[in-house]
Amino acid sequence: MARFAMGGPDIAIDLGTANTLVFVAGQGIVLQEPSVIAMDVDTGVVHAVGSDAKRMIGRTPANISASRPLRHGVIADFEVAEEMLRYFIRRVHRGRFSAPRVVMCAPSGITEVEQRAVDEACRSAGARQVHLIEEPLAAAIGAGVEIEEPTGQMVLDIGGGTSEVAVLSLGGIVVSRAVRVGGYEFDDAVAAHLRNEHRLAIGEGSSEEVKLRIGSAWPLVPEEEFDVRGRDLASGLPRNLTLTSGEVRSALAEPVQQVVDAVHETLEQTPPELAADIATTGILLAGGGALLRGLDERLHEETGMQVRIAASPLTCVVEGAGRALGEFAALVRTGRFGATGLQRRMPA
Repeated sequence: MARFAMGGPDIAIDLGTANTLVFVAGQGIVLQEPSVIAMDVDTGVVHAVGSDAKRMIGRTPANISASRPLRHGVIADFEVAEEMLRYFIRRVHRGRFSAPRVVMCAPSGITEVEQRAVDEACRSAGARQVHLIEEPLAAAIGAGVEIEEPTGQMVLDIGGGTSEVAVLSLGGIVVSRAVRVGGYEFDDAVAAHLRNEHRLAIGEGSSEEVKLRIGSAWPLVPEEEFDVRGRDLASGLPRNLTLTSGEVRSALAEPVQQVVDAVHETLEQTPPELAADIATTGILLAGGGALLRGLDERLHEETGMQVRIAASPLTCVVEGAGRALGEFAALVRTGRFGATGLQRRMPA
């Protein structure tokens, strides 16, 4: 088992816009919670983190704020993110005299300023040493892809706030593209459609439920229906509405097309030899957005390539980072961790 010099276990963290997952060396995934924290706006006291805090969204009094400190995969509120990370790390690492060494998953397009924010938040939350690994690379490892082979592999990782397309070969990212479209943009598209077309306001949880129940990127056979309840914008009173899967698919058309366009643009930038490989190996879908029904069929129709969904799309990123813990020293020496080399300026 990968262990730190002071006795603490190595930890891998997938700090996502929607959810945070923590993998502890020798134990596997030990925590999976929504990336939400509820704090007193006056005193800074933390009232709840994770699932308990998510249930408070839209239901808190004026002095308590339930929020997501990450936007589009990067930290938007440093102090709040630090408090949330500290809570998660303390839940899985209870040693008083040892600090964990942490591998943090980060978007491949993250800027150096954003990387430093992640690094500093993690260290302030209790980590002794922090290294970054690109999420598409971690997703491929977690899905069992042989990333060290000289063969082109394409990964599409659709998270809560960002979708990343990457072409991998010889253990590194050759071409990548990130678009700020993910699961939350899908939810927002559903809510906006109901507001504009039906004058019905629904909350974040309701729009997500509609997406999960009858959302799709390709026609369903048979088409489905779902009853949603919200507030009538004209009368201000509660109202029920029956939605069809076809209508929801139309609402999702724009954000889904942005993801498809990102795949096309990445393929256009891919070297010919690797593109030929991808025609054989296909496209791997990871992240929670991969569970949108029919997305694999839509991509197959658009690209002509085989599309497969990772066995565990919600957890493959942190599982990949967790598997990399066993090769920690070797990967750091070869520079496989980190997008800008922050880890190469830190002691190993």
